[in-house]
This record gives sequence, structure tokens and C-alpha cells, in this order.
Amino acid sequence: MSKVCTLSEAISKFVKDGDHIVFGGFTTNRKPYAAIHEILRQGLKDFVGEGGPAGGDWDLLIGEGRVLAYTNCYTANSGVTNVSRRFREAYEKGTLNMEDYSQDAIMLMLHAASLGLPFLPVRLMLGTDIAHKWGISKEVRKTIPKLPADKFVYVENPFKKGETVMALPVPEIDVAVIHVQKASFDGTCSIEGDEFHDVDIAVASKRCIVTCEELVSDEEIRKNPEANSVPGFCVDAVVHAPYGAHPSQCYNYYDYDNPFLRMYDGASKTAESFAAFVKEWVYDVPDHYAYLDKLGASRLLKLKAVPGLGYSKDMTKEAKKNG
Repeated sequence: MSKVCTLSEAISKFVKDGDHIVFGGFTTNRKPYAAIHEILRQGLKDFVGEGGPAGGDWDLLIGEGRVLAYTNCYTANSGVTNVSRRFREAYEKGTLNMEDYSQDAIMLMLHAASLGLPFLPVRLMLGTDIAHKWGISKEVRKTIPKLPADKFVYVENPFKKGETVMALPVPEIDVAVIHVQKASFDGTCSIEGDEFHDVDIAVASKRCIVTCEELVSDEEIRKNPEANSVPGFCVDAVVHAPYGAHPSQCYNYYDYDNPFLRMYDGASKTAESFAAFVKEWVYDVPDHYAYLDKLGASRLLKLKAVPGLGYSKDMTKEAKKNG
């Protein structure tokens, strides 16, 4: 059965106000920006977000006031913005409910979700400020139904009397959105390079949307089954969205767009310039292909990854150097 649809159809059908939502990728790597732009265009809001290692993806949603509560280890466009600016301002002003876990804890929590575990026992964070200081109080948690009642609880190790461990909540994910290099009609996905937490969230989520660089036939993707990462039965919608991770990178396809990330960094410094940026690059652009037209072919071609290097580089200079 084909799961292929347009981006507008996928978002309108599978993303709902108030969803517990999580995105794949890692800060400036394989972030599903095309889908995030469409979520903004459709006015969806009140998300409980599982940020993990986030970047401009969550910064856009937070800046537009679409996030009710946010679980995170850090949010940054690495190498450009050490802490994403809309996220930082919202938290400092007290307008964002944000809970902080260590990165390894969040990754294990997402993996536990894929395994269907009721909670995650760890020694991580014991004795640290991340444990002692809660970003979202028990009182506020009671007002947000999709948040666990506690950041964690201490429990005794049932196999070693007297040893205390920390039981972390396992996310109950409504919808996961990931961007991959290749996907087939039935939803089977091939992820090249680091998978990050994408496989875990695809497995754990109630609904999963995949955007892809290349849409291939079911027969084609089965030729190399060892290269496939996500089985089709985990996926609800497949959207062909070339450069769907721009301005982040997509391994073996294109590099991150550093000038664009710097432009966003400057624009996100104030609420006014951020609003102007989002209007120009999201709301005034009807769909992803119009976004690509606005970027321009030459800009996108310059981002193409060089085979053997994995990032973009003008190889004509290298060729001249080597005679």
C-alpha cells in the first residue's frame, strides 16, 4: 500500500494541536525543516515537545509560541548560535515550560520508548543539579496532561538492596517527524550516516511522518535490505521533499547552509526581526517547492556533498592544485 502524499496532506492528517511531538536529526543535521515550516503554516499549536539535541527546528516553533512544554538537553545551531535565541528568551522570560535532562538520559528515554518500557532506571544525573533543580514544577505538570507527574522518582534497585537509582519517565510520543535520504512507497526508509534517535522515535510514535530526498520504488529499496533503517509498518506518511532538511545538512546529499544559519541567527535576536524572517521564509512561501525556488538553484547546487568527502567543497581548486 502506498503511503505517499503531499506535505500539506501529511501534516493536516497526522499532526494535531496538543500533540506530544518529536523530530529526528541532530542540531544542524537532517532536521525536517520542510515539515516544520508546514506545521507553522497550518497554525498547529500547544505541542509538548521532546527536543533532544535540537536546533532551529524547535527554536522556530518556540519563537512562534506553538510550544506548551519542552523537554530538552540543549537547543543550538552548532557553530553559529551556542544557545538558540528564541528558545533562550522564552525561557528567561518565563513564557516557556522547559525541563532539562542530560543528553545521554534523553537518548535512553527515547530508546526506552521504542522498547515499550514503562520507565527507565538509570544512575545518570544522580547528585547533579539536573536532578535537584526542576524546570517544570509538580504543580504546573498537573495542568499539562501529556507531561509526566514527576521529572523522575528515586527507587530502590530490586536486585541490590540499599542501592538507589533514578527512574525516568518514558515519553509517550504521539507523532514523530524524520527526514531521510531514501524512502519507498510503503514507508521503508534508508538512513545514511548517523541515525541519531530517528529509528527509536519512528518505532515508538503512534504516528510517523517521513520526508525524503529520494522517493524510490518498493522493489528498489529491497535490493539492499541491510541499508534500510526504518521498516514500512512504522511509517504513516511518506513525502518527497528534496532539500527537506535545509538549512541543516543531509549526509551524502548536501552540507548545511552556514550563511543561511548566520542569517537566521541575526534575525532571531529580536522578536521583530524574527517575525519578519518567519513571514518571509515560511508564511509568504506557499509550500516547500516555492521555498526551494526562493533559495535558488545555484545556492542549492553549491551545497551538494562531494563524494568521498561528505561535505560541500569547490573541487576545481583541488584539481588545479593536483595538476
